[in-house]
Amino acid sequence: MRHFLYFFTLALVITSCGTKKVTADKTNSKYDLAYIQTFHHAMRYKVTGQTANAIQAFDSCLMIRPTDDAAAFGLSQCYLQLDNKTKAAEYTELATKLDPNNIWYTQELGYMYYNQGKFVESEKCFQKMVKAQPNNVDWLFAHADLLKRLGRQNDAINSINKMEDQLGVLPDLSIQKFELYVSLKQDEKGIQEIQKAREVYPDDLGLIGTLVDYYFSKREIAKAQSMLVELVKNDPTNARANLALGDLYYRQMNKAEAYRYFKAAYQGTDIDIDTKMSILLEMYEKQVLVDKELIELADLLIQNYPNDAKGYSVKGDFLLRNNDKEGALEAYKKALTFEENKYPIWNQVLILEYELMKFEDLYKDARACSALFPTITEVQLLYTIACVQLDHFQEAIDAADMGKELVVNDPSTESEFYAQKGDALFGLKKYTEGAESYDKALSIYPSNLLTKNNYAMRLALANMDLPKAEKLINEVNEIKPSQAPYLDTKGLVLFRQGKYKQALEEFTKADELDKENKNYTEHLGDAFFKLGDTAKALELWKKALTLGSKNKLLTKKIQSKTYVDPEY
Repeated sequence: MRHFLYFFTLALVITSCGTKKVTADKTNSKYDLAYIQTFHHAMRYKVTGQTANAIQAFDSCLMIRPTDDAAAFGLSQCYLQLDNKTKAAEYTELATKLDPNNIWYTQELGYMYYNQGKFVESEKCFQKMVKAQPNNVDWLFAHADLLKRLGRQNDAINSINKMEDQLGVLPDLSIQKFELYVSLKQDEKGIQEIQKAREVYPDDLGLIGTLVDYYFSKREIAKAQSMLVELVKNDPTNARANLALGDLYYRQMNKAEAYRYFKAAYQGTDIDIDTKMSILLEMYEKQVLVDKELIELADLLIQNYPNDAKGYSVKGDFLLRNNDKEGALEAYKKALTFEENKYPIWNQVLILEYELMKFEDLYKDARACSALFPTITEVQLLYTIACVQLDHFQEAIDAADMGKELVVNDPSTESEFYAQKGDALFGLKKYTEGAESYDKALSIYPSNLLTKNNYAMRLALANMDLPKAEKLINEVNEIKPSQAPYLDTKGLVLFRQGKYKQALEEFTKADELDKENKNYTEHLGDAFFKLGDTAKALELWKKALTLGSKNKLLTKKIQSKTYVDPEY
């Protein structure tokens, strides 16, 4: 019953100031005078909030007059003020026993029993009350609810019928009778009650919604869908009805209709964000590529909850699945502005910045993230990588030293910290120390092809231990042939060994696999120069310059038309 709690609360308020039978025999006995004086003191204490004093005074009243119901009821009210429900019930029972004809005592006791879950006792009180005042709708409401709780459905229906005799047909009452008939397995009678009410209230959403829920529970989907269509027609802004219709059409593979109703639902605000999120994620899990309409629903979520990270985060997931890494990164970073303590979002941001080679952003964001999550090794590793890529070599070394201390039973990650530190040491021209760090990386995780490739490249650029560099890169190419980065590194090692023709072959293979790589293009030009084709070398060097080569001496090579060792 929708209004029962309201009536219950109202009843407590009424009874707290209920009628008092404060009478005294008109005698001059000292007992009568003492009682009247003590009772007035008790009432004054109660009204002014001096509850302990009031209890003491009411107790004194009962000592003078043990059969005084007013004092007993006063005690019950005081104990209610102290939230001592047990004592309050005890004295309410006493007051009712002392004056069984006082209906307000009975009402108070009925509601107290209800609060205590003593529904049998509570129902007896309300039975007495409705007998005394058969037109009291509030009591009829409460009595019907109690009868329902006690499993006396037919009696509850009769109680509701009495209310209808006074109030006429009302949607709430009809819905209650419907539920009672269904519990009695008399579904048709219940449906008749709803239909009878709809003749008076044809557009009542509660009546329609009750039938929708019923048909769904019985798996009569066609009827439920028909009622939902009617419900949405009567209330186009009903988000829940639109959501249910959208779900039905989606399950029927009618995406056009489904998304139409979903959009109407997501424009509403009477569905919480978590429910909307769960629907989005359920559809997302079933899609290989995310429908553009689903992304539009995420945008509606953001529109309704612009300061909640959830909408931006789920949009990032959708865009990432569609391989829109730039869009996903933007969405995830927006989410972080509202919830920066969510590591999964940070993780997506850092990985995307790494994959998109946004090393300036990665450097800034990984540093910020490491301050929030100082014990997560992946964050420290990405921070170290960003430092290396931006030539912050000493910072990279410090970050790597800190990071490898965080590693627990993870040889791959520990090895990577040593490899990055080796890169930084080579960057500082501390070649011996750099080689030692790379050797340590490979001793921890010897099968890492990328570490072998980078070590070989660093040795070649430093023009040191070329036999070792050749051994490393050959091991890599045996396992992963026809990979442009590895072919380029092999060409670089051969170039440093003066094997320019062989180097040209490797550089050519790498360049054919990736025509827009600035390093492969420049290296190919270097080989052509060493083989005497200066014109071809200049053409390729100029192309490398336009592609964004980081070689600080590339311009000098072009201007002097001669080979110069690179400087990065």
